[in-house]
Amino acid sequence: MLGLVRTYVVFCLMFNRVRIGILGCSSFAEKMMIPVLLKQDFYEVVGVASRSYSKAKVFGEKFQIKFYSDYDSLLSLQPDAIYIPTPNSLRFEWVKTALEKGIHVLAEKPMSCTLDEAREVNELAFKNDLVLLENFQFRFHAQLNFIEQKISEGAIGELRNLRASFGIPPFDDKNNIRYSKSLGGGALLDVGVYPIKVSQIFLGHDIYVSSAALSRVSGKEVDIWGSAFLKQKHGHVTSQIAFGFDNYYQNTLDLWGSNGHISASRIFTAGPGVKARLSVETKTTKKELLLCSDNHFKNMLEHFYRLIAKLESRECEYTQNINQARLVDEVREKSGC
Repeated sequence: MLGLVRTYVVFCLMFNRVRIGILGCSSFAEKMMIPVLLKQDFYEVVGVASRSYSKAKVFGEKFQIKFYSDYDSLLSLQPDAIYIPTPNSLRFEWVKTALEKGIHVLAEKPMSCTLDEAREVNELAFKNDLVLLENFQFRFHAQLNFIEQKISEGAIGELRNLRASFGIPPFDDKNNIRYSKSLGGGALLDVGVYPIKVSQIFLGHDIYVSSAALSRVSGKEVDIWGSAFLKQKHGHVTSQIAFGFDNYYQNTLDLWGSNGHISASRIFTAGPGVKARLSVETKTTKKELLLCSDNHFKNMLEHFYRLIAKLESRECEYTQNINQARLVDEVREKSGC
């Protein structure tokens, strides 16, 4: 059924391309998003903007698209949609500005730094009948679909516990924006949001943060690593998550059930060309699986269009966005930060 929907989407877009702008020149946008975006026949990239003329020029020339040295110039083109990979602290302002101009928004995560900000922009998106999608691309990878199917089939019995970790070694660049408090840096907003997100996928939205810890180190103004314990409000399944910038690399999901266990060693970043490795273990069998590679960036962009075309529920995204921000705020509150 999904294949038929995608075919229909592509057919429609050949005649009605979405004009999209790129507001921000992040390294992630340069390496991951823009190359995929330019290959999609159903999007027309109208330009890229940066607060720095030199950076905008580099991106414009590299990708052969128009470039602008300020964000307002790009938005004045009144594109149908905008992709916003700015530093975290700038995202709320420009998400809000785009929505006020009647533009659909695809925002990098997190779309805002606080729950109040998230509520404001999602209420605005609802009021103006616009898409507001937070880019957790792992949601659209075949690996996650496979795991969800196994859980729903009862492959490991009833789910008892989830554990997820996303941690990376220190950045070589000591001036990396992730270390900047004024730019919305910190491990929680950069990598901690991923295990928080996947916890909701398997435990539902009706969860809360029972306890949390955020750690800082001398010479750094943001949290460098952390952990949290999440619980269902009306159930008994729990989630243990850990994340950080000063860690041995981890990118894992473990689902422990009454009759078995599923683990994935690269749940959040199995990009194009990467074959995801999974382990499915029960009392009688243990299978090590190597799944076909998938392009979750392309899948996410297709989902974004389906939202624009009203082929899928926009309200579902608003709910997810606000719930995600609530849990991030709760981690801060419970940690005392």
